[in-house]
Amino acid sequence: MADFPHAQRDDDAVVGDPAVLSTKLHVPRLPSTFVSRARLTERLERARPGTAVLVCAPPGCGKSVLVADWCRRRSSPVAWLSLDADDNDPVRFWRHLVASIDRSRDDESSPSAVARLIRRAGEQSVDEIAIAVLNAIGGAFDDLVVVFEDYHVIDDENVHAGVRLLLEHAPEQLRIIVISRADPPLLLARRRALGELTEIRAADLRFSTDEAAGFLGEATGRDLPDDTVATLADRTEGWAVGLQLAALSLDGRDDVSTFLATFSGGHRFVLDYLTEEVLDRQPDRVREFLLSTSILERLSGPLCDAVTGGDDGQELLEACERANLFVVPLDDERRWWRYHHLFADLLRSWLRRRPPEIVLDLHRRAASWHEAHGQVDRAIDHAVAAGDPAWAMRLVERHADELLLRREGATLRRRLAELPDGVEASRRLLVAHARTATYAGRPTEAEALLDAAAQARPDPDDGFEPSIDRVASPLATIDPTFVLMRAFVAHLRGESDDAVDLAHQALEGVDDDGSAVALIAQLHLASAAWMRGAVAEAVPALETNVDRWRTLGEPGRVAFGCHYLARAQRTRGDLSAAVETYRAVLALDGGQTASGTPSIGVAHVGLAEVAYQRGELEHARRHLEDGIAASRHLVYSQALSSGLATLARLRRVAGDLDGARAAIDEAIDVGPDDDVVDLINPVPVQRAQLLLADGDDAPAEQWTRHRRVGLDDQPHHPVEPVHLLLARLTISRGHGARALPLLDRLLGAATADGRTGSVIEIEMLRALALAGDDPASAVSALARAVALAAPQRYVRLFVDEGAPMAALLGDVVAAPDDIDRVVLDHVAGLVREFDRGPHDAAVGGTARQSLVVPLTERELEVLSHLATGKPNREIADELYVSLNTVKKHITHILDKLGAANRTAAVDRARALDLLR
Repeated sequence: MADFPHAQRDDDAVVGDPAVLSTKLHVPRLPSTFVSRARLTERLERARPGTAVLVCAPPGCGKSVLVADWCRRRSSPVAWLSLDADDNDPVRFWRHLVASIDRSRDDESSPSAVARLIRRAGEQSVDEIAIAVLNAIGGAFDDLVVVFEDYHVIDDENVHAGVRLLLEHAPEQLRIIVISRADPPLLLARRRALGELTEIRAADLRFSTDEAAGFLGEATGRDLPDDTVATLADRTEGWAVGLQLAALSLDGRDDVSTFLATFSGGHRFVLDYLTEEVLDRQPDRVREFLLSTSILERLSGPLCDAVTGGDDGQELLEACERANLFVVPLDDERRWWRYHHLFADLLRSWLRRRPPEIVLDLHRRAASWHEAHGQVDRAIDHAVAAGDPAWAMRLVERHADELLLRREGATLRRRLAELPDGVEASRRLLVAHARTATYAGRPTEAEALLDAAAQARPDPDDGFEPSIDRVASPLATIDPTFVLMRAFVAHLRGESDDAVDLAHQALEGVDDDGSAVALIAQLHLASAAWMRGAVAEAVPALETNVDRWRTLGEPGRVAFGCHYLARAQRTRGDLSAAVETYRAVLALDGGQTASGTPSIGVAHVGLAEVAYQRGELEHARRHLEDGIAASRHLVYSQALSSGLATLARLRRVAGDLDGARAAIDEAIDVGPDDDVVDLINPVPVQRAQLLLADGDDAPAEQWTRHRRVGLDDQPHHPVEPVHLLLARLTISRGHGARALPLLDRLLGAATADGRTGSVIEIEMLRALALAGDDPASAVSALARAVALAAPQRYVRLFVDEGAPMAALLGDVVAAPDDIDRVVLDHVAGLVREFDRGPHDAAVGGTARQSLVVPLTERELEVLSHLATGKPNREIADELYVSLNTVKKHITHILDKLGAANRTAAVDRARALDLLR
């Protein structure tokens, strides 16, 4: 069973991280030899506030220097984010961006809204952070420049989506500058057509002959002949780095003509030649320092000392900057630096000419320093580069639990995939990899990794210490965790007996029955009862397991236990109990986790499913708004897949058939593999059912054949959803009588197990199957289904069956007087649902709003209750959310409306015509 990843408070995540260090202005310092490029800085200045600037050109053209020069001439704050491959993890990207924005503030005496976001970065969805950043900018800055340097390293679609959101809703106070070597996927054509994009390209950045003359004159301190300037401008093609290197090579040289005669060709040749010229003319100590430290992505004095064995790293870095040797400070305190990318590449090419053992030793020293200072990602990179993959594996092993708990599963999977091929992975590392595969719903991949783990060398008994508490770490006790991963694979495939046997086996190897491993094993046993259909046994066992997680203070794992508990309650037909279980998740940790926590996504998706079932479509849409956004950042894939499937249903009800198909197709794409059993992953069945309702029966036939189910099967709870799909398919083809024996067997099993949720659906399908040949029996079956459904307010289960169900409900109304009044009342409500058109049922758009960031539909709903004077508790009860969630929405409303209190917010909303 999944040890459900959740967000932990990680206030120090960015402390000491050189990617985000800054005070007032976090930009590369402009070398003194660079002259102002007036024609380009004017273009930057003319870019309208609230729009974007793209500076896109190959390396070495002076992109960052140009933007830095412009930024330094301005008095407004600048947040400069130098990106690297690690920022493809959305969580890290936003942490770093938020930190950079906060540190650009002039007033650091009190924490800003952005500062509070830093402390809560692990508890927010990406969309929430983006919206909050925009609103914080609107409230805290009169003018702000945000610069993304080296955006070409970003390839994560979630990061792109967040940046697109920033660009789409950028307030007048914000200018966004993107520096990249290639066009980023940020809807540039649309922004260009709207006149909201200023572009500076390679051709714009080339130095003209006059500009080259001014630059070289300042850099060398002498007037160079026109033909010399023309030659250098021509051979460097006006390339900024080439000109700077040429200036360094000319410094102090008298034989200019000889120098000009010795190089020609393209950029790479010029750089190679000129770099050699520059390096050869440096003092031995400086040259050795540059070469040795070129292995580092980020440099500091202490780190350089550790790598070189010297004690003058800080002094040399400052001296290199003064000499314009392509050293760029990353903060105004001169604590962290980096080399210009091309210069670093060329230094490394020269370093590779040294004996390999020298380079390996440099990487070993760098890895040791980074490990000792808690910079694990850098330590792993250098351990691999040092030719010590075992060391890298130990680092990954030690921090695997931490990465999952911080919801950085993408980083963990990437790190595992990056380990060198052909290296014998440890058993613990393979199990860690298998954990990420099971969470993602990939049982075949997980099984292969576990098979490899079974053959791997035994882990040494060297006192493995995870980076989190041992009690909370499954990897601390590897043998039972290995068995539990086998149990989880069995669980995903619906093999509950095997899962039970393996869970008991795991418990035999656990001394502490309060440890994470023990509680995960107990969760397997409880969920296996649900899998078998024994809900009377499953529900109390799951309740006990949830209580034990809560006692241990593990909110993410409480959320996962509640996820299974609520599913068991829904199987029992108790929708109200499931709502309370989901709402308890929203109130976890005194409300500190809030609705943006990814593990809270499962609760919002569950509440959306129940609200949809009850016909409360607007409530369903609002829960999906939070649930889908939060679930996109979970390793556990089922929550997002289920949320998208419910969104598809909502869109279909609203008449948006194309949108429904797009949502359900995405649900399949992001969801678990096909070999995950239908009870755990019902989305393929839901897709087939959705299309079947629109007259396309091919997907239903394909899926029932894929699952190899038939009308003669015996009941088996794990595949009940596909058995019911087969019954629907058979009925839709006019062969209801053929489906009846299967439905009768399913009904007997569900009734015996007390699975009222299943009984309602089976009786409903029996009614449809009987309608053609035995109308009286059909009415009786449907009346029984409605009688069970009415107390829990099931609606869409019936209405989604379409016209045949509408006709049958009419027959129930016309039936003799022995039909119970409660049943008739509920039938009347169902009939009214059929009378609603798509526009009535639509989950509507947002009212026109003149806000920087519009209020969401959920916030508009809360606002409407505020206008009536209702207290927060009453609003929470009506919206089926926790009190803390309501408080959070009110805070967002006040921020977006710029209001100090509820009364002012209502007045402002009326002025903007936001109240309905």
